[in-house]
Amino acid sequence: MRPSGSRTLDPDAPSAAAAASSSGSGSGSPIGTPPGKELLECGFSYPQTEGATEGPGIDGDANDGRTMKELALDEKENFTPYDNEELTTKDIEERPIAQVSLSPGNEVTLTPQPPGGQRHIRSEQQPALRKKDFQKMPKWDFEDVYTSNDHSRQTACPLSLRTSEDANFTESFLPNINLFMYNSSVNMSEWNRLSHFNNPFGFMEYDYKDVKGAVENIPKPQQPLLVSRGGGCVTCAVVGMAGILNGSGMGQEIDRHDYVFRMNGAVTQGYEDDVGNKTSIYLHTAHSLTAALIYNKKHGFKRIPQDEGIKYVMIPEGIRDLQWLQALFTGKLVAAGPYKNLRPSQYYSGDLNNQFYLLHPDFMRYVRNRFLKSPGLDYDFWPVVRPSNGALALFLALHTCDVVNAYGFITEDYHKYPYNYCEGHGQRKMNFYLTHDFVTEMKAWKKLHNAGIIKLYQRMDN
Repeated sequence: MRPSGSRTLDPDAPSAAAAASSSGSGSGSPIGTPPGKELLECGFSYPQTEGATEGPGIDGDANDGRTMKELALDEKENFTPYDNEELTTKDIEERPIAQVSLSPGNEVTLTPQPPGGQRHIRSEQQPALRKKDFQKMPKWDFEDVYTSNDHSRQTACPLSLRTSEDANFTESFLPNINLFMYNSSVNMSEWNRLSHFNNPFGFMEYDYKDVKGAVENIPKPQQPLLVSRGGGCVTCAVVGMAGILNGSGMGQEIDRHDYVFRMNGAVTQGYEDDVGNKTSIYLHTAHSLTAALIYNKKHGFKRIPQDEGIKYVMIPEGIRDLQWLQALFTGKLVAAGPYKNLRPSQYYSGDLNNQFYLLHPDFMRYVRNRFLKSPGLDYDFWPVVRPSNGALALFLALHTCDVVNAYGFITEDYHKYPYNYCEGHGQRKMNFYLTHDFVTEMKAWKKLHNAGIIKLYQRMDN
C-alpha cells in the first residue's frame, strides 16, 4: 500500500471487562483512545461481562459457556475518498504477483516482480499472510477494488433508491458489485487476491482446497435475486430482533412488502402482531443458525423459516462455515469442526440448487469499507470486527430492492426498549462489545434514513 499520507483506493482481542450500562449511553470511544472499557461501546459480541457463561447475542450468537476473552480469541482464529473502481476476474488474472513488505506503521507495500520474471496471479498460490502479523487492519492499494456482476439489475421504479441524488450515498454505492460466490468464483487468481483480507472479507490463513471444496457444489445463482411483483417497484422489509418492535403493532405493515428479510433467530410465532410472519430471505451463519435454535427455543423458535420459495443466504464467516458448506450440498454429515456429525441439509427446505446463496467476500468488505468502517479496526483485535448479520441483510436489500424499510434495528433511544422483541419491558437491556460495532451501525442507519435511502422504524410515541 502507499503510505497513509498519499491517495489510495482506501479501501489477542483485549478482555471484555465491562459492558455499557443498562441505561445505554451509546457514546463510542473516540479514535485514538487506548482499547479498554470505553472501547467496548463501539462493538458488540455477546451480552455478558467477562466470566459470564450464558446468553444469546442480539443477532443469535451464543457464548457456549466460554468467557468473553475466549470467545474473541476463538473468533480471531475462525473468523475517505471513494473511487468507484471495479475489477473483473479477467483484470485480476492479468495482474502479476507482487512481493509484500510491511512498514512499522502497518502499511503494506506491493513491489511488482521485475519484467521478465513476472508470474501471473493465476499460476500458483502465493505465500499465506497471517492475522497475527498485523497490529491493526492492513490496508492495501486494492482494498477498495471489487469484482462486478455483468448482469446488473434494471429497474423502472420511479421511487427506487438507485435514483437517489444524495452525493454521499451515490459516491459510495456500487449497484453492480458482485453479491454472491459460487462454484466458478474461486480460482487461483481470485484466491491470491482475496487471501490478503481476513475472514469474512477474504481468505487470509485459509487453505485453497478448503475454500474450493466448500463452493464447488454451489451453482451460479439466478439473477436478479428479487423481481417485481406487479407494481414496478420491489419493496422490501428488513426485520431485526431489536426490542423496539415489542408492542409496535408493525406486523401487518411488514408483511405487505413484496419481500421480507430476516436473520438468525427469526422468531415470528406468537409475535405476528409486532413482526409479521412472512420470510422471503433468511440470512445466517452456521453458528447463528444452530445457536438460535438452542437459545430461542424458549420463544418458540423450533426451526429456521421454511416459507414456500424462500431464499437462504449464508454468510461465510469462518472455517466452520466452509465445513458446513462442504456437507450441505452433498447431504453428508459435517466431517470436522464444531458441527461434526451434524447434517446441514436437514435444516433447510426446498431446492437448494435454486434457493441457496453465499455472500461474496468482496460484498462484505465493500459494506465495511464504504459504510461501516469501525474504529475497532485500528486495534489489535481488528480480525474479529465485522458488520452484524442484520447489517449485511440490510445492505443486501439495498442492492436487490427498490424500496427498503428497516424494522428492529438499533436507534438512538435503544435504552428504552428490551434487549429483543421476544422479551418484555423491564428485561435485559442492550450491551455493547467488540465484534459488531453497533454504534457505527446506528449512525449509518440514521444517516441513510435522513437521506431518504431507507425508512427506519422509530417509536414516535417516545
